[in-house]
Amino acid sequence: MSAINNRGRQQGGNPGSGRGRMGGRFAAGPGGYCMCPQCGHREVHARGVPCMRIKCPKCGSSMTRE
Repeated sequence: MSAINNRGRQQGGNPGSGRGRMGGRFAAGPGGYCMCPQCGHREVHARGVPCMRIKCPKCGSSMTRE
C-alpha cells in the first residue's frame, strides 16, 4: 500500500489510478454514447461535454453516459 502524505494524496503508484476528474479509473474516456434514460435515444458522446448537460432532443430529459 502506498504511503499517504500530509495533504491526503498518495505517493507513488500509477498516475491516474485513483478517483478524479477525467482520468481516474472511473472516467469513461472520450468515446462512447450518451443515452436518454426516459426514451432510450442515443447520441455519440462529444469530448469535453458531460452527458448530463445534454438534453434529449426527443423528450427533453437529461442524458446519461452509456
